[in-house]
Amino acid sequence: MDAFTLVVVSALASIVMAASMALMYRAAPRQACLRDWAIAGLLFTCNNVLAAVAFKVQLPYFVVPGIGNALYIAAHFGVLAGLRRHVGLAPGWRAMAVIAPLILGLHAVPALQVSVAHRLLVFTPLIAAINLGVGLSLRGRIGRDEWPAYAPLVMMECVFMLQQSMRTIYLIVSEDHTLTFMGSQFLQTSGSLFLLLFMAVTPMSCALIVAHRQGRDLRRASLTDALTGWLNRRALQDTAGAAFDRCRREASGLSFITFDIDHFKSINDRYGHGLGDAAIRHVTACAGDVLRGHDTLFRIGGEEFAVLLAGQRLHDVCAIAERLRERIATTPLRTDDLVVPMTVSVGVAAYSPHDKDWEAILRRADEALYRAKMHGRNRVDVHSREMAASVGTA
Repeated sequence: MDAFTLVVVSALASIVMAASMALMYRAAPRQACLRDWAIAGLLFTCNNVLAAVAFKVQLPYFVVPGIGNALYIAAHFGVLAGLRRHVGLAPGWRAMAVIAPLILGLHAVPALQVSVAHRLLVFTPLIAAINLGVGLSLRGRIGRDEWPAYAPLVMMECVFMLQQSMRTIYLIVSEDHTLTFMGSQFLQTSGSLFLLLFMAVTPMSCALIVAHRQGRDLRRASLTDALTGWLNRRALQDTAGAAFDRCRREASGLSFITFDIDHFKSINDRYGHGLGDAAIRHVTACAGDVLRGHDTLFRIGGEEFAVLLAGQRLHDVCAIAERLRERIATTPLRTDDLVVPMTVSVGVAAYSPHDKDWEAILRRADEALYRAKMHGRNRVDVHSREMAASVGTA
């Protein structure tokens, strides 16, 4: 395949990358990383179109390598920028806006004007650093189970970085590396082939990353209560089942705290459902402050909630339950023109060797909650005669 054909094919591949990322962004505008990757594809397209035109039309020297290299490096940076945005980091386009003119200006240096090899030696380390940045951006920001979705892009960046590094090493050690901008030497042809492979694999890898994130978000949404952000009853099934099996296997503690809002129907009837929703959010926010560090928080009914605590003694669980009750009782809901005092009734139960499933523990916690309501509300009741006396009433 001659050099011109490679450039044309690369231009088509970059157009496909830009178009596919742009269409995906239009379908999922919240995935802003797709916009960065569409820009990267557009920059690759401009670079390849410029190179194709240079084959047929005599252009000023500064236009072809200067603008071409600035576009090429900015395109690689676009891939990194999209990934950084995806994982919650600043994409860094402002830095690239400063670097691009510097790249253009370096082409005024005589040594770079007369030698393609010199330009490769100067700019290849920058491209390799961008490639390396893709992997470094992910460190500590994704879980081990997420790596398979990101591996294709990271591997492609590593392969491209390795190829770039080998080209640089060859130029350093070889005595015969006469290159021309439009030449079809093996060194340049291999680089064009790797770039073609890069642009074919990169959009698929980016699409895989976005699909993985959307799938994870959908699963999280299906397991999370939209009003409070706590897990829902469906999530309780999986989480409690795994915790119960681990408790039996390791002979560790497992407890439930259940609570609901006292006189919630009266709040709804008096102030309306809008304030009722605010009351639920208020209670979960207060409870969340007390329960910080525990991610097994569930909304299992309209105004009923459950907390799963593993590996803790019943006495400590009771102390947590009492702090939760007290925090809500001393923190009224405040709106623009209202102060609404609120309390909760709380039930506590712990694992017993006779339990056959986690539902048995939850049932006992619910029974304790019911007793707390029957004995005046705004109190903690423990499903254990030995511990009940240790928990005071309000």
